[in-house]
Amino acid sequence: MPDLLGSPDSGRGDREVGVRGAGRGVKESLTASLPLPSATPALLAPHPLPHAPLLLCQRVSKWYGPVIGVNQVTLELRSGITGLVGANGAGKSTLLRLITGCLRPDLGHIQVHGHDAWSTAARRHVGYCPETDAFYEEMSGRQFVESMARLCGYPRREARKRTEAALERVGMAGRAERCLRGYSKGMRQRIKLAQALLHDPELLVLDEPLSGIDPVGRCEFLHLFRDLAARGKCLLISSHELEELEKLTDHIAIMAHGRIAAVGTVAQIRDRLDHHPLRIRIDVKRGPQHTQGPEQRRLAAALLKLRDVVGVELLDPPPDESVGPVVVRARNPQRFFQELTRLVLEEWYEIARLETLDDSTEAVLGYLLRGRSA
Repeated sequence: MPDLLGSPDSGRGDREVGVRGAGRGVKESLTASLPLPSATPALLAPHPLPHAPLLLCQRVSKWYGPVIGVNQVTLELRSGITGLVGANGAGKSTLLRLITGCLRPDLGHIQVHGHDAWSTAARRHVGYCPETDAFYEEMSGRQFVESMARLCGYPRREARKRTEAALERVGMAGRAERCLRGYSKGMRQRIKLAQALLHDPELLVLDEPLSGIDPVGRCEFLHLFRDLAARGKCLLISSHELEELEKLTDHIAIMAHGRIAAVGTVAQIRDRLDHHPLRIRIDVKRGPQHTQGPEQRRLAAALLKLRDVVGVELLDPPPDESVGPVVVRARNPQRFFQELTRLVLEEWYEIARLETLDDSTEAVLGYLLRGRSA
């Protein structure tokens, strides 16, 4: 697999990552990453330097017996939303558990707000919503969230206040009296998110937060995530819902085989995949100097002469058009588009539409994980 790691993004500075594994349940995961009680001023974290990353992973490695799950991970995040994507078993959940202090790395260091992620001082800055859940099923949603607030160290009155605010924020204020055992998957997701927001953390680590959420709920969650990012929070979201994730951010880290295959914006990553042909649809109309011959075939023949073109496909014209579109497969996108511009100007082709067909998170992920050409 090619090394696609570029220079860090000025806003986040993300670099390579690698992991494997999964979460083990809400009761263990949440209590393991509970923040420090606010009534312990001696352990309050100092405010970080203005340009210091909120999350910093330095050459982190993790083993499960003879299996290496995380291999030399270096990652840093600041405010904003970063998507973490990859195939099942790539290790996304293990990375998130390392960041939240639920697992301790075998090598390397992870810091949150300047503190070791394993320390209680770091956990006060982290909100964690794990993928799996194992609630105290006999509790109501409100009782569970309030119990988490009490375990955080908040006095009873403050715990109730924060519980109501968190339930209201995730749309569960009117449904929180029911027992957890009777909750749907979407309601359980909302309760998990509520407990993660209790202490107003600066870093939110969300593992498949959109799983089981209905379309209306997804819109509400996306709005909430954008609002949190606008308030300066840092969100790291692992999700298989690539279409929804693209609505939130184009800044992603792609994991494959325990490593980061690429990191940056979708466009930046796609531009680095020069060896994977990009598919471009071109709709062309008859130019003023071309009065004879199908314009579609003229364009196809001209495109095949370009050095970066590896294939051309002629499509049937739409019902209301006389000329069908051309789909071209080309390597080195930046150079190809320069040569296409020159060709259009020199040959007087009138381009009605130009569209990249696979410049998306899903397509890029497919190239990196499956090694398939477009």
